[in-house]
Amino acid sequence: MSSVAWWAMTVLPVVMSQIKSDEVVVFYPTCAHLDEGGKTWTVPIHGVIYEPEQDSVRRSLATASMRRAVGVEGDTPEAATFERRMRLFLVDNERGKDISIRLGSQEYEVGKSAANGHFTAALQLPAAEADRLLGSRLRPSNWLSFEALTPKDDARRFIGRVQLIGPSGWSVISDIDDTIKETQVGDREAMLANTLLRDFRPVPGMAELYGQWARQGAAFHYVSGSPWQLYLPLADFLEKEGFPAGSFHLKHFRLTDSTAFSLLSSQEATKLGAIEPILAAFPGRRFVLVGDSGEQDPEIYGRIARKHGRQIAAILIRNVTDETADGQRFRRALEGIERQRWELFRRPQQLEGLLGRLSQSQEAAG
Repeated sequence: MSSVAWWAMTVLPVVMSQIKSDEVVVFYPTCAHLDEGGKTWTVPIHGVIYEPEQDSVRRSLATASMRRAVGVEGDTPEAATFERRMRLFLVDNERGKDISIRLGSQEYEVGKSAANGHFTAALQLPAAEADRLLGSRLRPSNWLSFEALTPKDDARRFIGRVQLIGPSGWSVISDIDDTIKETQVGDREAMLANTLLRDFRPVPGMAELYGQWARQGAAFHYVSGSPWQLYLPLADFLEKEGFPAGSFHLKHFRLTDSTAFSLLSSQEATKLGAIEPILAAFPGRRFVLVGDSGEQDPEIYGRIARKHGRQIAAILIRNVTDETADGQRFRRALEGIERQRWELFRRPQQLEGLLGRLSQSQEAAG
């Protein structure tokens, strides 16, 4: 990753993005926070620039190897899905590319892309300018759009979005695999099939539950061990199934034969590295952490709750391993956390009314 750059608003000329006609830019949705004085928004920008891999010897060999690994054969719907998703892993990432954007009437230089094609920056946007762009004062959910500055002869538009989240209120940090999307991470063959071969399937009832929380003003952050290469199909999945929009925090991953079966592994480093900055950016908000028992979510969330105390209002774990709340694993993972602050659930319906109850408890506590 390139180092984070800070840019103030400027009227100086901005360097045009170095995007060739055969290159693509994808911006990932992020979340902006206000400074302590309420006068300036810190607006993170995160994206990737790459050249889609065309038919080549490299692509053919990699695809054939993965076909054997996941057992896909012939001309079937699963094979077609496999081809589409594999292309996302076989792009040529572009390093050292200058990226600039336009947000409202202002232009900003984001910086250069790193070796993996990713670029990051944090812009400083005056609150008054944000109000002007939004057309009103801050509401529970506010999104601003921006776009890459492309060369004059390039009519394509690469659009990004950032959510402006206020300093107080409710936020939901949610896992994806086996929490809101059926993946079966515990079964290696099923996991690969559900990740690379099949249409993504929602966990029944989770979109409705999250929609209820969104209508109550909750903001969402999707933090997952899924690789960034799957962002586009994951974003399509969330929109199609009616999940609330939110920021994405996924894993950097390079596909090789030796790592093909670890697409969703290394949860702890990925999730801790993503969740800690979110909590730091919004110290006045209360957080609900939602995950599943299939991998390390109970352990990761327990560690976070012990460290951040009052910020974590609830830990909710979908039970996909048929464990019990009084078993040794959960006693150890959630040691020191009051029993009323965490719940092991099988059906989302068990969590209906949760935010209302949490709000009442918060008000009663003063």
